[in-house]
Amino acid sequence: MAAYAVRDEATLGSLPLDISSESAGAVAVYRIVGKVDALTSPQLVAAVGSAIAGGTPWIVYDMREVAYISSAGLRGILVIAKQAKAAHGGLAMFGLQPAVDEVFAISGFHDIIPIATDETQARARLGK
Repeated sequence: MAAYAVRDEATLGSLPLDISSESAGAVAVYRIVGKVDALTSPQLVAAVGSAIAGGTPWIVYDMREVAYISSAGLRGILVIAKQAKAAHGGLAMFGLQPAVDEVFAISGFHDIIPIATDETQARARLGK
């Protein structure tokens, strides 16, 4: 089981987005730290989109360290979900903080993207 790690940071003042990823087979797990908003979402979309284009269509987001998500962040997540589905894969996530989970619930994303309590459950929701 091969694995690799990538670390990338975008910063604006004291609001960084830290993304690290691990891949095992066709599943890539992205551990996200920071705020996902209009300034940081494009970085996340680019990183994950390149993995999907490179043949890793099953994506899991570890959201335990994401304290805030904006509507632009939600849009970025929807873009990745659509790209993954088009590549015959999928997107699931786990570890949503209460405030982030509330945004997902209000926006209807609970009906669009599988949300789990831990990584094992997220992988299971993808059938992986």
